[in-house]
Amino acid sequence: MSARPAIVHTLEPPRVEIGPADASTQLHPAMNQASSAPEPPLYVRTRAPEWLPRLLAPIIGLALFVALWAIIAKAGGRLPDPVSTWHSAVDVFSNPFYKKGPNDQGIGWNVLTSLGRVGIGFGAAALVGIPLGFMIGRFRFLSDMAAPIISILKPVSPLAWLPIGLMVFKAANPAAIYVIFVCSLWPMIVNTAVGVRHIPQDYLNVARVLNLSEWTVFRKILFPAVLPYMITGVRLSIGVAWLVIVAASLRQRC
Repeated sequence: MSARPAIVHTLEPPRVEIGPADASTQLHPAMNQASSAPEPPLYVRTRAPEWLPRLLAPIIGLALFVALWAIIAKAGGRLPDPVSTWHSAVDVFSNPFYKKGPNDQGIGWNVLTSLGRVGIGFGAAALVGIPLGFMIGRFRFLSDMAAPIISILKPVSPLAWLPIGLMVFKAANPAAIYVIFVCSLWPMIVNTAVGVRHIPQDYLNVARVLNLSEWTVFRKILFPAVLPYMITGVRLSIGVAWLVIVAASLRQRC
């Protein structure tokens, strides 16, 4: 018997006729998507300006502080409330420069006196402490000499220096200046010396190779490199000076 050839049947996809709506969809797809886009909301939330939180934050913090102060004053009874403190401050600052005697002066004269003491004591400490810090940091022998003295005198409390000043100068004003000078001296010495020691050794080796003088080394290498440390010491000394003048004034009034 002879084999019959195989018959292969092919399936054609069904034909879909395009109507008017489908034709418009294919011809204008962008128009169809735009027509199906969601409608914009009726309410759009706007973002607050950046300056508004910065303005409200300190106001809210101050209001909370005053409210807590008033609650504590009302509950305790000994602490003055904000309103009475405000009235007392207005009375004090309304006439700051009256003078009825050496012990009865306005707050303006007291502030000027304190500024004068701080300026003289801090200025003298800067004139002594910064050059001394440069020398201690530059020369190892001076550093070893000054290390035990600084370690002993630096931790002494500012109030411990006031009786010594009163005993030596026999007056309150120079004693307060002396205390400010002593207590402001150590931060400038220590920070300046540390800055000098942190200078890279390569800079100093180049200075030796070039046979630079000590003044040129100070002007070109030491001072620019030590300036950030020196400014840090000055800032610390100013803070110590203000703390000391308050403590010295309270001690003198006791």
